[in-house]
Amino acid sequence: MNGLGPASGADLNPNVIVNEYRTARVAEILSDFRTLQYYIAAAPVNPDDMDDYYTEGWAALRQCALDGQHILNCAADITVPRSSGGPDEQAKAELKQVHLDAYARRHEGQKIYLRQAAAQRWIEWRQQILMGGRPHSGNQAQLRAVDQQLRAELATITDEAIHADLLSSDISMGRWTSEDPSLRAVQRWVRSRRH
Repeated sequence: MNGLGPASGADLNPNVIVNEYRTARVAEILSDFRTLQYYIAAAPVNPDDMDDYYTEGWAALRQCALDGQHILNCAADITVPRSSGGPDEQAKAELKQVHLDAYARRHEGQKIYLRQAAAQRWIEWRQQILMGGRPHSGNQAQLRAVDQQLRAELATITDEAIHADLLSSDISMGRWTSEDPSLRAVQRWVRSRRH
């Protein structure tokens, strides 16, 4: 059983074995989220030249930092309905709730990370155009073009694309995804935790 279940489970309750898979899945997702949080926290939020403070890329990076703090700090929903099926069913209900919470946080973390990456590319392109100088009439068209490129990249970072990419990645790594939350469930979780 890929090291997740007992070696001989012939006399074990299948719910216990599946709960072990659920527990392992939550641990994988939380590990992914922790890695994303590390990268989100490490991204710059202030330019070296404060004249650039209100430019699109730097504003996007500051918003990503705020969103990253919010997703880390928002409270987990620990209200789990009482199950009538005994302790195994109650454990299942609790694990499903924690699974949704972790999965939605990872989803939002991935979205923030991708937005940061787009903004950091914008910074690199902008620096290449400016070559240590400042904006002037001779480079305005190029600067507008990189602003438009940033907006276009940010527009491609959708919930649908992130959900599909994460699922594809999980499957390619051989992870157990049978009970992963739907995109709608993730979106409901996010909406219920807006700033």
